[in-house]
Amino acid sequence: MSERRPPCAISSLLSACDGLEHGFFGRRGGVSHGPYESLNAGRGSDDDGAAVLENRRRICAAVGGGALATPYQIHSATAYYAGADFDSANPPRCDALVTDQPGLVVGIVTADCAPVLLVDPMAGIVAACHAGWRGAVSGIVAATVLEMEKRGARSDRIIAAIGPAIAQASYEVGDEVRQAFQAVDPFFANFFAKGVRAGAFQFDLEGAVAGQLARAGVSQVEPLGVDTYCDRDAYFSYRRSTHEGATDYGRQLSVITLAQT
Repeated sequence: MSERRPPCAISSLLSACDGLEHGFFGRRGGVSHGPYESLNAGRGSDDDGAAVLENRRRICAAVGGGALATPYQIHSATAYYAGADFDSANPPRCDALVTDQPGLVVGIVTADCAPVLLVDPMAGIVAACHAGWRGAVSGIVAATVLEMEKRGARSDRIIAAIGPAIAQASYEVGDEVRQAFQAVDPFFANFFAKGVRAGAFQFDLEGAVAGQLARAGVSQVEPLGVDTYCDRDAYFSYRRSTHEGATDYGRQLSVITLAQT
């Protein structure tokens, strides 16, 4: 009997590309227990290490196997090229990985931040990008597109999908976040609405990331519109866990890979 594939959200745009596998995996289909139930892929969590490794193995198998390359995420604007010699035991400190290596699965973990998967199907280049508000305001989206272009991609050919992330209705931020974005570009004022509390705002992270992709020259962008905060059964959420007084939380993994020929 074949191994059961963990459920995941997929992009219709990316699914239409030949020779490409991807998935925005959630919290179902793994072996972890307790607050990490069940497909926790976060090596930085306090979950059992063997369970995390098994969960990550299941995700890799679901997209055709191959080695998994994930970064040590730091909420930066740094994108890194992952080649055949990628050292998974000592991953680079960055927030996006780009590769042109068939069979190498690049991915990033999230728990409210926006996961972005990208491909230039003509150049055979893919990327996985972690865009929290700090990375987004610093320029991680543009840095990812630039790293793809360095390897032969063209921004007008890139197709991108934004996976499950915290939605505007669930994402209250302080005025310092709004000011940080507006200091970069007044364009970002479009993604902040007045919050319920005085001095607070509701931030549309998904919309801001989509806007940054468009400004980087990416014309085909698909936001999936899934709120990690509200869907407890399907997704981990850092903010939900914090509001509930939890001391730790799980992470979901989003991956993309070029099929091996």
